[in-house]
Amino acid sequence: MRRLLLIPAFLAALLWSAPCLAQTRAQLGPLCTTDTTPADQMIDACNKIIALKVFSGEKLATIYFWRAVGWNKKGNYAQVIADATEALHLKPSTAVYNLRGSAYYDKGEYDIAITDFNDALRMGPPSGIIFHNRGNAYRGKGDYAKAIADYDAAIKAGPKSAFSYQNRGSSKQALGDLDGALADINEAVRLDPSLPQPLISRAVIWRAKGDIARAIADTSEAIRLAKAKAPVNIMTPPGSVLISAYTQRGLSYEAKGDAAHAKEDYASVLEGVASDAGSKANQATAKVRLALLKEADAAPRNDAAPRKAAAAPAAESSPTAPPAGSVTAPAPPAAPSQAAATSRRVALVIGNGAYGHVKALPNPPNDARAIAKSLREIGFTVSEGLDLDRDAMQKTIHDFLREAARSQIAVVYYAGHGVQVDGRNYLVPVDIEFKAGGRMTDAMVDMDTIMAGLDDQIRTNILILDACRNNPMAPQVASAGPSRGIEAGSGLAAPASLGSGSTLGAGTLIAFATAPGQVALDGEGANSPFSAALSRHVGTPGLEVQQMLTRVRAEVVAATKGKQVPWSNSSLLGEVYLAEK
Repeated sequence: MRRLLLIPAFLAALLWSAPCLAQTRAQLGPLCTTDTTPADQMIDACNKIIALKVFSGEKLATIYFWRAVGWNKKGNYAQVIADATEALHLKPSTAVYNLRGSAYYDKGEYDIAITDFNDALRMGPPSGIIFHNRGNAYRGKGDYAKAIADYDAAIKAGPKSAFSYQNRGSSKQALGDLDGALADINEAVRLDPSLPQPLISRAVIWRAKGDIARAIADTSEAIRLAKAKAPVNIMTPPGSVLISAYTQRGLSYEAKGDAAHAKEDYASVLEGVASDAGSKANQATAKVRLALLKEADAAPRNDAAPRKAAAAPAAESSPTAPPAGSVTAPAPPAAPSQAAATSRRVALVIGNGAYGHVKALPNPPNDARAIAKSLREIGFTVSEGLDLDRDAMQKTIHDFLREAARSQIAVVYYAGHGVQVDGRNYLVPVDIEFKAGGRMTDAMVDMDTIMAGLDDQIRTNILILDACRNNPMAPQVASAGPSRGIEAGSGLAAPASLGSGSTLGAGTLIAFATAPGQVALDGEGANSPFSAALSRHVGTPGLEVQQMLTRVRAEVVAATKGKQVPWSNSSLLGEVYLAEK
């Protein structure tokens, strides 16, 4: 349960003082303004009352409010916002601001939601419900300190608010305070043992602590409770509780190595109807994880090595380097003393340069080798692929995502061509060939798939893309000097969301070699300017990852004389060290 409903202070009974049909007074009014009325009946009754055109001002605002509640039960947040906005034009109230803010929250538009909750609090009097809901929005955007402060205020106003304890616990868990989180969520369970949501939150903590058996037990009980009784609060997005519970149990089964039960749970996630942003993100994750498990079942035991693109010329390599088109299986780290950590720290490194039908790049394989070597030296288990066609690239990525299921930190590094189409980012395999009338995106690898496969509340994800940020659908424009661009155009898109796990858990950072609209240079030496700087700093002991990227940025700007400015987008919640202190 993410949010709570605030009922308007004025009585619905006032609506029926105006002269109208007896059926309207006796039936339509209660159907429209009773929160237990089924959604379709509520909306229909409110529609008929509005059509009578006998109410105006505050009374008409009340009808729009209740029709918005009906839309909210159906998960139609665009209609909730439309009706709430109409009600606010007629008569502003805390209840309507709260309802509209909650709809914006469920759409993932957290800043707008916070604005509405602020307006509700300004109208007064201060309400624990609104503090709770604003805390949810702060939590959604990763501002956990403000979220905890709002949950504190909500608990002070309502000491028996199980949901506020639960969400405060989830915020503490996001900041790494697992014991404080567990205490809060245990209190939520004590206050209301019939609620499934606190059990789901507690399961995440058990999994973070490595207690998979307890995580499975809590999610199984949450599923039983959710099936036995629909959520009492009408503000809970329809289907969201079961979607969340099945997702978390599926991740727990996968961490246990029980693929059969994990597949069943992911399939159940996809059977649900997702209306809110969190449920949609959970379904994206379940879709990828289910496909990975099914793919593993279908793969032959003696799986052949991925093929390289026949049309792609081999990239120049050093005598000791793997051949072009090759994939290096995960290798143990160089330092035996760090072997115990390898199962918790994994990396995927891909370098594509031997393109057959678009501009070839000499350096990405060199860049990938350098970064892979640096990561192995600091204790990562690395999967490495060079000059991969689409089939080999997808297999390498899918193998890595399966390996990452049990990891605590995952790093993805890619060097080569990269483009964005319709706001989505794609990595380009070496056999890409753009043809008129063809579906270009089918020939590339969608970054959203990688992000969904890594999305988890207990994993830190670092994605580093040394790729040109252009759009191959843009008009052809010649670029000066060697760059990682196929054509000039708009840059890779900033992610609209970093995933449900990344915004509620350990966090995600995406680093691009260049800023929007700028060129990522391939470099005149053996490495690109970005990867050369990255390889110098990634292994520095005790250097926090965002400080490391700041040093990389400064070097790249100096080396390129300001032509290339690395850029990043982060939801990291604390300090992350790739090379331990």
